[in-house]
Amino acid sequence: MGKLEKLLKKIKNNPKAMRFEELDKILIRTGFNRRQPRKGSSHYIYSKGSKRLTVPFDEPHIKTIYVELAINLLKGEINND
Repeated sequence: MGKLEKLLKKIKNNPKAMRFEELDKILIRTGFNRRQPRKGSSHYIYSKGSKRLTVPFDEPHIKTIYVELAINLLKGEINND
């Protein structure tokens, strides 16, 4: 099991304890492009083809709903690489 699979398993098991940096890492490594709008926005936009996810930066942990959306978006991404 590779690092990405372990990280994905970790976030599936405990989505409430997900740090922004961990979610960012897994999305970038699975081929998503990240951009942050100008004018001081705290939201980051990840896109890959027609898939798109907007995640607000929050510390220490991001909200569970955004983790769940990312998990649904990533289904099949890890295994297809």
